[in-house]
Amino acid sequence: MSEDMPKPEPGEARIITETGLDRRIADIIEPVLVAMDFKLVRVRMMNQNGMTLQIMAERIDGTMDVEGCEAVSMAVSPVLDVEDPVDKAYHLEVSSPGIDRPMVRKSDFSRWQGHIVKCETSILVENRKRFRGKITDVTQEGFTLERDQVAYGEEPKVTIPFNTLAEAKLILTDDLIRDALRADKLAKAQAANQNDEDDSEE
Repeated sequence: MSEDMPKPEPGEARIITETGLDRRIADIIEPVLVAMDFKLVRVRMMNQNGMTLQIMAERIDGTMDVEGCEAVSMAVSPVLDVEDPVDKAYHLEVSSPGIDRPMVRKSDFSRWQGHIVKCETSILVENRKRFRGKITDVTQEGFTLERDQVAYGEEPKVTIPFNTLAEAKLILTDDLIRDALRADKLAKAQAANQNDEDDSEE
């Protein structure tokens, strides 16, 4: 991952989205998050602790902390109460995407180029639907993986179009942990500098 990380676009649409009830909830809460300068990563309704609605989100710069989770929770709760998309009692859980995060936007692939991702496609790509390997190149149309396990007769590299993706997730490695911590530190330093500038302007 390069030091001069590509800046995520505030209004960049997700290329991997939910279906059914999860999609309806995402459509309700995403405008609230965007207005707060947060990005929605994923919504998932899970049958744990009764019913749990898990909302994964992050700030525009890719960071997320306890205060951010609380702010998102407080902002989306009243909206969900009004819209009432879930007809049962549920527990709301807001979390950061984590280091081994789901990849849902094109900028995620640019940001984490050089790291290992596991993904699944909705249609066959080179006679397969499941892939794992290092992201070596990213374009507007798709990304290239250098497979870490090559079956007989397969090319070591495969290009996967974004419009075929069903799911994608970073794989936890020492390199990923190091780069994620460095990126987090950098984003926090930039945010602190921004706050200092804002204070000096008053």
